Amino acid sequence: MSGTDRTPSKSYGTAAIASSPWIVVSVGVAVMVVLLVIALGAYRGRSPAFDAQPRPPEPTLALPDPRASPSTPATTASPSRRASPTPPGRATGRPTPDRSTGSRTPSPTASRTDDAVLVVPPSPASPVSGRYRVVEQFHDGFVGEVLVSNASTTAREWTARLAFPGGRLGSAWIEGAPQGTARRTDDGFTYHSGEDLAGGASVALRFYVEHAEGRPTSCTVDGGACRGL
Repeated sequence: MSGTDRTPSKSYGTAAIASSPWIVVSVGVAVMVVLLVIALGAYRGRSPAFDAQPRPPEPTLALPDPRASPSTPATTASPSRRASPTPPGRATGRPTPDRSTGSRTPSPTASRTDDAVLVVPPSPASPVSGRYRVVEQFHDGFVGEVLVSNASTTAREWTARLAFPGGRLGSAWIEGAPQGTARRTDDGFTYHSGEDLAGGASVALRFYVEHAEGRPTSCTVDGGACRGL
């Protein structure tokens, strides 16, 4: 019929897709899975091969000690070396006592200052000595004498010291020899020879003392006590 409008016919495929939308979703999911598998395969193909061999240990350097002297160089620590004990006969920093002999050499010992005692060795006895006697007695004094003798073979000088409490030296002189020097003290006097006394010789020292008894409390010649008292 020529006058009747003809409705165009729809395609079967298009109609099937339009009537079943899940088919499109399933196809899309399948395509995504395939693309994901291809991408994973390509990523694994580019990854480097795994090295199963272990790497050698790197050398370890010892850090310098900040307390060490700047002139001391830093040493490389070696794990394979260990401190070995000191072999016999090598110095270890401590003194080894010598037991080869039974005696030891004494060493001087320093004494403490607060406990130190000054020891003065006694001086050798002088060969010059004196003998005391009273020559003449007076009512207000007396004349005394010290006979000084030199027992050595060489000439020597000498000094006599006498003490008379309360007395006063009036004069002093040497009989028959050059005069010396007299000096008064608080309780007596000191007389020093003017000429050395020859070896084996003797000389008389005489003196006049006022207001004192004839016996002195002290009489010495060159530090030695006079005889005759």
